[in-house]
Amino acid sequence: MERGPWHLELGNAGAAPSPTLPRKGGGRAAAPTAVFVRKQGCRRGVLPFLSLLFLLIFSTFAAAQTSYPPLTGRVVDGANLIGAEVRQRIEAKLKAHEDKTTDQIAVATVPSLQGISVEDFANGLFRAWKLGDGAKNNGVLLLVAPTERKVRIEVGYGLEGALTDALSKVIITTAVAPRFKTGDFAGGVEAGIDAILTILTGDAEEWQRRAVVREDESSAMETVAVIVMMLMIIFLVFGAIRAAGRPGPGRRHRTRDGRWITLPASTSSGWSTGSSSGGWSSGSSSGGFSGGGGSSGGGGASGDW
Repeated sequence: MERGPWHLELGNAGAAPSPTLPRKGGGRAAAPTAVFVRKQGCRRGVLPFLSLLFLLIFSTFAAAQTSYPPLTGRVVDGANLIGAEVRQRIEAKLKAHEDKTTDQIAVATVPSLQGISVEDFANGLFRAWKLGDGAKNNGVLLLVAPTERKVRIEVGYGLEGALTDALSKVIITTAVAPRFKTGDFAGGVEAGIDAILTILTGDAEEWQRRAVVREDESSAMETVAVIVMMLMIIFLVFGAIRAAGRPGPGRRHRTRDGRWITLPASTSSGWSTGSSSGGWSSGSSSGGFSGGGGSSGGGGASGDW
Protein backbone atom coordinates (compact mmCIF):
# COMPACT_ATOMS: atom_id res chain seq x y z
CA MET A 1 0.00 0.00 0.00
CA GLU A 2 1.36 3.43 -0.98
CA ARG A 3 2.41 5.47 1.98
CA GLY A 4 1.67 9.16 2.41
CA PRO A 5 4.32 11.84 2.81
CA TRP A 6 4.56 10.96 6.51
CA HIS A 7 4.51 7.39 7.87
CA LEU A 8 5.13 5.79 11.23
CA GLU A 9 8.05 3.41 11.72
CA LEU A 10 8.63 1.20 14.74
CA GLY A 11 12.19 0.41 15.76
CA ASN A 12 14.53 0.16 18.68
CA ALA A 13 16.10 3.32 19.92
CA GLY A 14 19.62 1.80 19.74
CA ALA A 15 21.84 2.66 22.60
CA ALA A 16 19.42 5.18 24.00
CA PRO A 17 17.59 4.10 27.17
CA SER A 18 13.97 3.15 26.58
CA PRO A 19 11.08 1.59 28.45
CA THR A 20 11.04 -2.22 28.57
CA LEU A 21 8.26 -4.78 28.40
CA PRO A 22 8.13 -8.26 29.99
CA ARG A 23 8.39 -11.26 27.65
CA LYS A 24 7.80 -14.97 27.98
CA GLY A 25 10.63 -17.03 29.44
CA GLY A 26 11.90 -14.21 31.57
CA GLY A 27 13.83 -11.05 30.84
CA ARG A 28 12.53 -7.83 29.40
CA ALA A 29 12.47 -6.56 25.83
CA ALA A 30 12.91 -2.97 24.70
CA ALA A 31 9.68 -1.28 23.78
CA PRO A 32 9.39 -0.19 20.16
CA THR A 33 10.04 3.51 19.54
CA ALA A 34 7.77 5.46 17.21
CA VAL A 35 9.35 7.98 14.89
CA PHE A 36 7.90 9.98 12.05
CA VAL A 37 9.90 9.53 8.84
CA ARG A 38 9.40 11.75 5.83
CA LYS A 39 9.51 10.14 2.38
CA GLN A 40 12.45 11.06 0.14
CA GLY A 41 10.15 12.41 -2.55
CA CYS A 42 8.98 15.24 -0.33
CA ARG A 43 12.35 16.94 -0.65
CA ARG A 44 11.33 18.13 -4.09
CA GLY A 45 9.32 20.89 -2.43
CA VAL A 46 12.50 22.46 -1.06
CA LEU A 47 13.50 24.09 -4.38
CA PRO A 48 10.41 26.35 -4.69
CA PHE A 49 10.72 27.19 -1.00
CA LEU A 50 14.35 28.24 -1.43
CA SER A 51 13.48 30.26 -4.55
CA LEU A 52 10.80 32.21 -2.71
CA LEU A 53 13.12 32.69 0.26
CA PHE A 54 15.91 34.01 -1.99
CA LEU A 55 13.52 36.43 -3.71
CA LEU A 56 12.27 37.70 -0.33
CA ILE A 57 15.81 38.17 1.02
CA PHE A 58 16.97 39.94 -2.16
CA SER A 59 13.98 42.30 -2.18
CA THR A 60 14.42 43.10 1.50
CA PHE A 61 18.14 43.72 1.05
CA ALA A 62 17.59 46.03 -1.95
CA ALA A 63 14.92 48.02 -0.11
CA ALA A 64 17.11 48.33 2.99
CA GLN A 65 20.03 49.65 0.94
CA THR A 66 17.96 52.34 -0.84
CA SER A 67 17.53 55.72 0.82
CA TYR A 68 14.56 57.78 -0.34
CA PRO A 69 14.25 61.53 0.17
CA PRO A 70 11.51 62.75 2.50
CA LEU A 71 8.33 64.19 1.06
CA THR A 72 8.69 67.92 1.74
CA GLY A 73 6.34 69.27 -0.93
CA ARG A 74 4.90 68.69 -4.38
CA VAL A 75 8.33 69.36 -5.89
CA VAL A 76 11.34 67.76 -4.18
CA ASP A 77 14.36 69.03 -6.11
CA GLY A 78 17.18 67.02 -4.58
CA ALA A 79 19.38 67.46 -7.67
CA ASN A 80 18.89 71.26 -7.80
CA LEU A 81 17.60 71.34 -11.36
CA ILE A 82 14.60 73.66 -10.98
CA GLY A 83 14.77 77.36 -10.22
CA ALA A 84 12.59 78.94 -7.54
CA GLU A 85 10.28 80.69 -9.99
CA VAL A 86 9.57 77.59 -12.09
CA ARG A 87 9.19 75.48 -8.94
CA GLN A 88 6.55 77.79 -7.50
CA ARG A 89 4.69 77.81 -10.81
CA ILE A 90 4.67 73.99 -11.00
CA GLU A 91 3.55 73.64 -7.39
CA ALA A 92 0.69 76.08 -7.98
CA LYS A 93 -0.50 74.06 -10.99
CA LEU A 94 -0.34 70.78 -9.09
CA LYS A 95 -2.18 72.18 -6.08
CA ALA A 96 -4.95 73.62 -8.26
CA HIS A 97 -5.38 70.26 -10.00
CA GLU A 98 -5.44 68.37 -6.70
CA ASP A 99 -8.01 70.74 -5.22
CA LYS A 100 -10.22 70.12 -8.24
CA THR A 101 -9.77 66.38 -8.79
CA THR A 102 -7.98 64.96 -5.67
CA ASP A 103 -5.25 63.59 -7.97
CA GLN A 104 -1.86 63.88 -6.27
CA ILE A 105 1.06 64.64 -8.60
CA ALA A 106 4.62 65.11 -7.38
CA VAL A 107 8.01 65.82 -8.93
CA ALA A 108 11.29 64.41 -7.63
CA THR A 109 14.83 64.99 -8.85
CA VAL A 110 17.53 62.89 -7.20
CA PRO A 111 21.34 63.05 -7.33
CA SER A 112 21.58 59.30 -7.89
CA LEU A 113 19.50 56.14 -8.31
CA GLN A 114 21.86 54.40 -5.84
CA GLY A 115 22.64 51.55 -8.18
CA ILE A 116 19.10 50.35 -8.91
CA SER A 117 16.95 50.80 -11.98
CA VAL A 118 14.87 53.93 -12.48
CA GLU A 119 11.75 51.74 -12.48
CA ASP A 120 12.51 50.21 -9.07
CA PHE A 121 13.54 53.55 -7.58
CA ALA A 122 10.42 55.34 -8.85
CA ASN A 123 8.11 52.59 -7.62
CA GLY A 124 9.80 52.50 -4.22
CA LEU A 125 9.69 56.29 -3.87
CA PHE A 126 6.03 56.36 -4.93
CA ARG A 127 5.15 53.79 -2.27
CA ALA A 128 7.27 55.57 0.33
CA TRP A 129 5.46 58.83 -0.31
CA LYS A 130 2.07 57.07 -0.67
CA LEU A 131 0.94 59.40 -3.43
CA GLY A 132 -2.77 59.54 -4.18
CA ASP A 133 -5.84 58.76 -2.18
CA GLY A 134 -5.72 55.40 -0.42
CA ALA A 135 -9.03 54.31 -1.97
CA LYS A 136 -8.48 55.79 -5.44
CA ASN A 137 -4.71 55.28 -5.87
CA ASN A 138 -4.74 58.42 -8.03
CA GLY A 139 -1.14 59.53 -7.74
CA VAL A 140 1.54 60.34 -10.32
CA LEU A 141 5.29 60.78 -9.86
CA LEU A 142 7.67 62.44 -12.31
CA LEU A 143 11.20 61.31 -11.41
CA VAL A 144 14.40 62.74 -12.89
CA ALA A 145 17.89 61.30 -12.27
CA PRO A 146 20.42 63.52 -14.11
CA THR A 147 23.48 61.47 -13.12
CA GLU A 148 22.14 58.37 -14.87
CA ARG A 149 20.29 60.50 -17.46
CA LYS A 150 17.04 58.71 -16.66
CA VAL A 151 13.47 59.95 -16.34
CA ARG A 152 10.29 58.11 -15.41
CA ILE A 153 6.60 58.77 -15.03
CA GLU A 154 5.17 56.43 -12.37
CA VAL A 155 1.38 56.14 -12.38
CA GLY A 156 -0.90 54.93 -9.59
CA TYR A 157 -3.35 52.09 -10.12
CA GLY A 158 -6.35 54.37 -10.36
CA LEU A 159 -4.98 56.58 -13.17
CA GLU A 160 -3.50 53.91 -15.43
CA GLY A 161 -6.63 53.97 -17.58
CA ALA A 162 -6.24 57.69 -18.33
CA LEU A 163 -2.48 58.17 -18.21
CA THR A 164 -1.52 54.99 -20.06
CA ASP A 165 1.97 53.61 -20.52
CA ALA A 166 1.89 54.67 -24.16
CA LEU A 167 0.92 58.25 -23.37
CA SER A 168 3.54 58.43 -20.63
CA LYS A 169 6.15 57.36 -23.16
CA VAL A 170 4.95 60.00 -25.63
CA ILE A 171 5.30 62.70 -22.96
CA ILE A 172 8.86 61.67 -22.19
CA THR A 173 10.03 61.33 -25.79
CA THR A 174 8.36 64.46 -27.21
CA ALA A 175 8.07 66.94 -24.32
CA VAL A 176 10.63 66.09 -21.63
CA ALA A 177 13.69 64.48 -23.23
CA PRO A 178 14.21 67.07 -26.03
CA ARG A 179 14.51 69.87 -23.45
CA PHE A 180 16.75 67.80 -21.22
CA LYS A 181 19.12 67.25 -24.14
CA THR A 182 19.64 71.01 -24.38
CA GLY A 183 20.18 71.36 -20.63
CA ASP A 184 16.79 72.94 -19.97
CA PHE A 185 15.79 70.70 -17.05
CA ALA A 186 13.32 73.13 -15.52
CA GLY A 187 11.59 73.57 -18.88
CA GLY A 188 11.48 69.81 -19.45
CA VAL A 189 9.95 69.14 -16.04
CA GLU A 190 7.33 71.84 -16.49
CA ALA A 191 6.50 70.62 -20.01
CA GLY A 192 6.06 67.09 -18.66
CA ILE A 193 3.78 68.28 -15.88
CA ASP A 194 1.72 70.36 -18.30
CA ALA A 195 1.27 67.31 -20.53
CA ILE A 196 0.24 65.10 -17.59
CA LEU A 197 -2.32 67.66 -16.42
CA THR A 198 -3.70 68.03 -19.95
CA ILE A 199 -4.26 64.30 -20.25
CA LEU A 200 -5.77 63.89 -16.79
CA THR A 201 -8.25 66.70 -17.44
CA GLY A 202 -9.59 64.81 -20.45
CA ASP A 203 -7.73 66.33 -23.42
CA ALA A 204 -5.55 63.39 -24.46
CA GLU A 205 -6.29 63.55 -28.18
CA GLU A 206 -3.53 66.09 -28.82
CA TRP A 207 -0.93 63.75 -27.35
CA GLN A 208 -2.35 60.70 -29.10
CA ARG A 209 -2.02 62.51 -32.43
CA ARG A 210 1.43 63.87 -31.69
CA ALA A 211 3.21 60.55 -31.70
CA VAL A 212 2.50 56.83 -31.78
CA VAL A 213 4.75 54.75 -29.61
CA ARG A 214 6.22 51.93 -31.70
CA GLU A 215 7.31 48.56 -30.40
CA ASP A 216 10.91 49.13 -31.48
CA GLU A 217 11.19 52.22 -29.27
CA SER A 218 11.53 50.01 -26.25
CA SER A 219 15.17 49.58 -25.36
CA ALA A 220 16.84 46.19 -25.38
CA MET A 221 17.19 46.39 -21.60
CA GLU A 222 13.44 46.84 -21.13
CA THR A 223 12.75 43.85 -23.39
CA VAL A 224 15.19 41.65 -21.49
CA ALA A 225 13.71 42.78 -18.17
CA VAL A 226 10.20 41.82 -19.30
CA ILE A 227 11.37 38.38 -20.47
CA VAL A 228 13.28 37.72 -17.24
CA MET A 229 10.28 38.79 -15.15
CA MET A 230 7.96 36.49 -17.09
CA LEU A 231 10.34 33.54 -16.67
CA MET A 232 10.59 34.21 -12.93
CA ILE A 233 6.80 34.32 -12.60
CA ILE A 234 6.40 31.07 -14.56
CA PHE A 235 9.11 29.40 -12.47
CA LEU A 236 7.60 30.49 -9.17
CA VAL A 237 4.05 29.55 -10.19
CA PHE A 238 5.19 26.12 -11.42
CA GLY A 239 7.13 25.54 -8.22
CA ALA A 240 4.15 26.58 -6.10
CA ILE A 241 1.88 24.18 -8.00
CA ARG A 242 4.30 21.30 -7.47
CA ALA A 243 4.61 22.11 -3.79
CA ALA A 244 0.85 22.48 -3.28
CA GLY A 245 -0.58 20.00 -0.84
CA ARG A 246 2.80 18.93 0.47
CA PRO A 247 3.83 19.57 4.05
CA GLY A 248 6.44 22.19 4.65
CA PRO A 249 9.98 21.37 5.71
CA GLY A 250 10.13 19.62 9.04
CA ARG A 251 12.73 19.55 11.77
CA ARG A 252 15.42 16.92 11.11
CA HIS A 253 17.09 14.99 13.93
CA ARG A 254 19.82 12.35 13.89
CA THR A 255 19.46 9.38 16.21
CA ARG A 256 22.35 7.76 18.03
CA ASP A 257 22.43 4.84 15.59
CA GLY A 258 23.09 7.20 12.70
CA ARG A 259 19.60 7.35 11.17
CA TRP A 260 17.94 10.65 10.22
CA ILE A 261 14.33 11.26 11.19
CA THR A 262 12.15 14.23 10.32
CA LEU A 263 9.54 15.46 12.74
CA PRO A 264 6.56 17.61 11.70
CA ALA A 265 7.30 21.32 11.84
CA SER A 266 6.03 23.13 14.88
CA THR A 267 3.05 25.38 14.44
CA SER A 268 4.96 28.20 16.08
CA SER A 269 7.90 29.57 14.11
CA GLY A 270 10.86 31.68 15.06
CA TRP A 271 10.07 34.00 12.14
CA SER A 272 7.39 36.54 12.68
CA THR A 273 5.35 38.00 9.84
CA GLY A 274 3.44 40.39 12.03
CA SER A 275 3.06 44.02 11.24
CA SER A 276 6.12 46.18 11.64
CA SER A 277 6.97 49.73 10.92
CA GLY A 278 9.04 50.01 7.76
CA GLY A 279 12.06 52.16 7.16
CA TRP A 280 10.17 54.43 4.78
CA SER A 281 8.86 57.68 6.03
CA SER A 282 7.07 60.44 4.22
CA GLY A 283 8.92 62.93 6.41
CA SER A 284 7.73 66.41 7.17
CA SER A 285 5.73 68.16 4.50
CA SER A 286 5.52 71.82 3.70
CA GLY A 287 2.28 73.56 2.99
CA GLY A 288 0.22 70.72 4.42
CA PHE A 289 1.08 68.39 1.54
CA SER A 290 1.46 64.71 2.36
CA GLY A 291 0.71 61.37 0.76
CA GLY A 292 -2.78 60.00 1.05
CA GLY A 293 -2.00 56.29 1.24
CA GLY A 294 -1.98 55.52 -2.49
CA SER A 295 0.13 52.91 -4.27
CA SER A 296 1.47 51.98 -7.68
CA GLY A 297 2.05 48.66 -9.38
CA GLY A 298 4.68 49.81 -11.87
CA GLY A 299 2.48 51.53 -14.45
CA GLY A 300 4.03 54.32 -16.50
CA ALA A 301 7.06 54.68 -18.74
CA SER A 302 10.78 55.41 -18.61
CA GLY A 303 13.23 57.15 -20.91
CA ASP A 304 16.64 58.76 -21.19
CA TRP A 305 18.32 61.58 -23.04
